[in-house]
Amino acid sequence: MLPLVALVGRPNVGTSTLFNALTRTRDALVHDQPGVTRDRHYGVCRFDEGRPFALVDTGGIADGGAHLVEGDLAGATARQARAGADEADLVLFVVDGREGPSAVDDEILAWLRKSAKPTFLVVNKTDGLDARAALADFSRYGFRDVLAVSSAHRQGLDDLVEAIRARLPEEGTAEVPDDDPTRIRIAFIGRPNVGKSTLVNRILGEERMIASDVAGTTRDSISADLERDGRRYRLVDTAGIRRKSRVDEAVETFSIIKTLESIEQCQVAVVLIDAREGVTDQDASVLGAVLDAGRALVVAVNKWDGLDTYQREQVEALLSRKLAFVPWAEAVRISALHGSGLRELFRAIHRAHASATRSFGTAEVTRAIEIAVEANPPPVVRGHAAKLRFAHPGGESPPTIVVHGTRLRTLPDSYRRYLENFFRKRFKLVGTPVRFAFKEGDNPYKDRKNVLTERQVAKKKRLVRHAKRSR
Repeated sequence: MLPLVALVGRPNVGTSTLFNALTRTRDALVHDQPGVTRDRHYGVCRFDEGRPFALVDTGGIADGGAHLVEGDLAGATARQARAGADEADLVLFVVDGREGPSAVDDEILAWLRKSAKPTFLVVNKTDGLDARAALADFSRYGFRDVLAVSSAHRQGLDDLVEAIRARLPEEGTAEVPDDDPTRIRIAFIGRPNVGKSTLVNRILGEERMIASDVAGTTRDSISADLERDGRRYRLVDTAGIRRKSRVDEAVETFSIIKTLESIEQCQVAVVLIDAREGVTDQDASVLGAVLDAGRALVVAVNKWDGLDTYQREQVEALLSRKLAFVPWAEAVRISALHGSGLRELFRAIHRAHASATRSFGTAEVTRAIEIAVEANPPPVVRGHAAKLRFAHPGGESPPTIVVHGTRLRTLPDSYRRYLENFFRKRFKLVGTPVRFAFKEGDNPYKDRKNVLTERQVAKKKRLVRHAKRSR
């Protein structure tokens, strides 16, 4: 367990930039627009060879957290910031050195003093300014521990880390993301407002992510570790993906990029679909992004509890028609709000993960190729048929089979799909794509010219004369 440091401040003071600078990552989404960060984001600071500590980046508190309106995004962000500060061993109160003190800073400071948490004042954005003058502007706050930094230009960070370590306990209670390879990495993907954050909160059993009826509430990819029934998971809540024609903000563009990165890094992608709206074209685009990445797939049909019998029959018919291009993906009916169907969802995740990470032997995949060719030989193209000689495994997530032979370029797409379906049925693979890589052996005589000897030339001439006389 590591001691935890919380970054707290009003919007656009640079807490996310400071978080990235201290963790030496780009995990937190950064933009000049205020209010980009909303959920809590955890990381680890490992500056130099010193003692590491955990960091939590919180969203900007717009009004000092005084008005926590139910369902209001500003109030939900303030609650997340307060939750991060309450569990921290040290709070870094980040202020803007260029703008100076504000009324919101005063309100946040009043709340921090009531919480009785050890607090350190960090005056950010002091590059190009007189550091002493910037610190003097905040002298009325009465802090003994004050440092001027510039997180964007990495100025003053060494002194800040040294000061933090001097005030932290040896042991903490923070559970930070680890590098355990046995964790099943699950990314929850979908359009905006389909219930991704609500589902993650329901699985975790706490309000870890901000869930709201406002589309686009989640802007960054937030991960949380979980242990359930003896298994370890890493859950990643992602921002909703909209059509390109509707994306008109740079922040949303960055959010979509982070979502696509989460798809690449996960092992199982859970694509949420709103049962009330059915499978839309954008849902198909999201599924296409998962297929392009080659990740295991589980389709979660959310808000199933709010449908009557007729509506459910209509949705079932629509699912069977619109999801025909991924017949191997399991579709689970759930309710993220009430928690129904979660056991079936995790069972489908386990089956998809086991299929995607299954190890194959060269002998068994070669034998499978032989049986497939015997049952349905390759078609004849221009008088010749492709020969599939042997195969071997080429990787996992997704399972990849490398097939060696001759004239493999003539194999049509229909036969390649046949091989994929044959392998999936033979090895009982569920919820994962299967990829084939075809490699043809090089002809050793391809670029070698057959030069005849003098004796061969004379013999060829005699044969030609004999053929002419025979006519």
